[in-house]
Amino acid sequence: MTVLPPALELLIEALGALPGVGTRTAERYAYYLLKADPAVAGRLSTALVSVHDKIGYCQKTFALVPAGQDLSDLYTDPGRDKQLVAVVAEPFDIVALEKIGQFKGTYHVLGGLVSPIDGIGPEQLHIAELIKRIDEDKVKEIILATNASVEGESTALYIQQQLGSRKVKITRLARGLPVGVDLEYADQITLGRALEGRTIF
Repeated sequence: MTVLPPALELLIEALGALPGVGTRTAERYAYYLLKADPAVAGRLSTALVSVHDKIGYCQKTFALVPAGQDLSDLYTDPGRDKQLVAVVAEPFDIVALEKIGQFKGTYHVLGGLVSPIDGIGPEQLHIAELIKRIDEDKVKEIILATNASVEGESTALYIQQQLGSRKVKITRLARGLPVGVDLEYADQITLGRALEGRTIF
């Protein structure tokens, strides 16, 4: 005996496959869509179908762009400094940096981080393209804006090694303790970075 109609069970299963969505949350989402105006589900369905067809990657920076567009607006903008490149792991890292409104360089998306445990090696990331771009655009500084994790640190180190003798300034985003966090609750990497980057009071 089935408790729920197969169509609803299928929706719950599909929603539950999303990262961070457990069975209970998937059930709530599915029930909300069932009760809501069909237009809500229709908009969601249209957005899901078009996400692969209408989104592409910049051929230079690997940032997300509308399908059919070769280069990101953040790269072609004449007000952007192509000789200053922030290297990030994923496209949404760009969104976080752009919200600050202070960075006037360009970006390079690696497409992940080196993680042997997950089967991700350097050859699967856009590191070779970064090195080529450094040479072509005569990049003067790269900001390694990868996460303060083991994977982020090892990826940054690998990139540094691949640069060889190129005259490129390599910087890292400053690491430290967030405001309002007690020392006892800080993780070791953050605390270590905060100690290394201490400043005169």
